[in-house]
Amino acid sequence: MDFTKPTIEYADIWPLILVFGVACVGVVVEAFVPRQRRFLVQTVLAAAGLVAALVGTILVARDLTVHNDGAARGAIDVEGTLAVDGPAVFFWGLILVVAIGGVLLFAERRLEGGVSAFAGQAAALPGTEAERQASKSGLEHTEIYPLLMFAVFGMMLFPAANDLLTLFVALEVLSLPLYLLCGLARRRRLLSQEAALKYFLLGAFSSGFFLYGVALTYGFAGSMSYADINEAVRNDLSNQTLLLLGLGMLTVGLLFKVGAAPFHSWTPDVYQGAPTPVTAFMAAGTKIAAFGAILRLFYVAFGSERWTWQPMLWIIAILTMVVGAVLAVVQTDMKRMLAYSSIAHTGFLLTGVLGVQQASELSDGEVTSMQAVLFYLTTYGFAMLGAFAVVTLVRDSSGEASTFARWQGLGRRSPLVAGLFAFFLLSMAGIPLTAGFVGKWAVFTVALSAGAWPVVIAAILCSIIAVFFYVRVIVLMFFVDVTPDAGELASVARPSVLTSATIAVGLAATIVLGVVPGPVLTLADHAGQFLR
Repeated sequence: MDFTKPTIEYADIWPLILVFGVACVGVVVEAFVPRQRRFLVQTVLAAAGLVAALVGTILVARDLTVHNDGAARGAIDVEGTLAVDGPAVFFWGLILVVAIGGVLLFAERRLEGGVSAFAGQAAALPGTEAERQASKSGLEHTEIYPLLMFAVFGMMLFPAANDLLTLFVALEVLSLPLYLLCGLARRRRLLSQEAALKYFLLGAFSSGFFLYGVALTYGFAGSMSYADINEAVRNDLSNQTLLLLGLGMLTVGLLFKVGAAPFHSWTPDVYQGAPTPVTAFMAAGTKIAAFGAILRLFYVAFGSERWTWQPMLWIIAILTMVVGAVLAVVQTDMKRMLAYSSIAHTGFLLTGVLGVQQASELSDGEVTSMQAVLFYLTTYGFAMLGAFAVVTLVRDSSGEASTFARWQGLGRRSPLVAGLFAFFLLSMAGIPLTAGFVGKWAVFTVALSAGAWPVVIAAILCSIIAVFFYVRVIVLMFFVDVTPDAGELASVARPSVLTSATIAVGLAATIVLGVVPGPVLTLADHAGQFLR
């Protein structure tokens, strides 16, 4: 049998290659650069690599083929395994912006007295003399930067994958570094390690479902390519059971990554136990990448089977919104509350997935499902990154303070930080003149245009519940009198320019997207639709 040399379009995928290359160079840095210099080298290397990849993504977006309707088209590259089209490049840009914010939070050292939020020596057992010596000598894990870069590479590969095998590889490359990062907290290490173990075990379980779904889908279609699967769905009605089982198991694997109910149980534990910079990066980046993969899989591979998977997503979207909103009400920890809030936002995003995909099926001025979900992910990413960045600043004598009781009266002690956090919460609640309001309006509108009005009604009711638990935190910070038995109250640490810049960018984006959403909606519209 003759061997055919594969064709790789480096000009289209070089931002991906750059991120992967920087991650590999970061591993080499760990081996050869002296320990005292690694922090600076790794931080500069990761930040420069992400900025260069973002510039490259913009250049790739400009070179995409543009048709008469103004929408970008792109190309199917690397022997059909990657689709470099408008939506993929949009997801790349959004992931890279979030990752740059993640690097800035990872590099913050002022809050912990000259060291980062990550453990000095992960191999040392919590509470042992080895751990105390590592902390006393100021050791820190600079491996977090190449791990972050590998995760970013997986995140960028995820929404661009055009066959099931590449999708699975991207899923694992994205997940494995995050499992490690979640267990590296400097303080409350047992809680952090518990979070990492839960995330790993449940993630491995969901990957098993996903891989079994890949096998069943391959058995149905005889191919792993999305285009071939779509063709088989159109023409082959004899193996409907195999198709449905494969689709269901693939869906389980992807819904786990976005934290949709009933696959959400890892989310509050991991968000609470992981180092908060990791939580911020993971909460925004993972959801952006996973929804990119979900949209491409459902719209391209299973687009012809829409009437099969749509009712399933109706149920999951409603269940996810209800679980996230109701359980957030009873939380007493800020990170767990934001985790359940994230679950509710997953339900709102799934509402947008149910909308109409093609602009030709809509009236003038109406947004497509793709446009609405892209905009919502943009607003969500900036608000979540900013909110968790603020959480890192609120501290007591034992370190980061996320318990509600510690936040009593914070608005009087530090009105600026409390006001910033309140604004991010109001955006998540969907209050008018914030980015969250426009995002919810977009996904609700596209769902209504597709006839999913029961899901929209449930979404509105859950939004009302969400307003309650967001406003409750605002009342706690500004309007609750501190009780004598409240114990130690949290104060606000002064951050370096790194964390301040992350919060400022999140704030600016949330304001601008709420007041002037048009440019980003237009950009999402120009991204067009997935290539088939």
